[in-house]
Amino acid sequence: MKIVQLLALPIVALLLLSSCSSVRVVADYDAKTNFKEYKTYAFYKTGIDRAQISDLDKKRILYAIESEMATRGFSKSENPDILVSIFTKESEQVDVFNNNFGWGWGGMGWGGFGWGGWGMNPWMWGGGLGGWGGNHVSTRTEGSLYIDLIDTKDKQLVWQGKGVGTLSNTKNIEKKEEQIKKFVSEILEAYPPIVAN
Repeated sequence: MKIVQLLALPIVALLLLSSCSSVRVVADYDAKTNFKEYKTYAFYKTGIDRAQISDLDKKRILYAIESEMATRGFSKSENPDILVSIFTKESEQVDVFNNNFGWGWGGMGWGGFGWGGWGMNPWMWGGGLGGWGGNHVSTRTEGSLYIDLIDTKDKQLVWQGKGVGTLSNTKNIEKKEEQIKKFVSEILEAYPPIVAN
């Protein structure tokens, strides 16, 4: 059984790594808005100043938004159709892998699942990566980035995109910039919304 567990470890590790790299996106919008009217934008400084991240990361986010807006045909303007604001939030996620002496696939805990080990009771579902018992606890930082689009005429929020994903605390600036670009790109993929007529 140790051979099966050793072979399963790289597969589980690969699944966990690939699931950590994805950004989960949700978007909401005002269905009465004609999004085709918007052609120009500016950043909403008041909102951006409130975002609780470093000024360097703010710059990285704004550069990524500028790039994405340009690909959608938007141009920056002193007299914009919409204002772009950002908001960030981060939370610590706790993953618990329960290594009960059991058999089968591990259950969903606070964010993880794994391969169970062989046990004396085949009806007992083990959790975690198998073994003789005990828990493995790990933490990770999960970040949320909100991008808000505000109509300048009526000062109303017309679209909001939210991306949630695991943030790696990397010292590699290029990787950090890549991560931020991916967050922004995946959020703005949901803009403009497809409005049913």
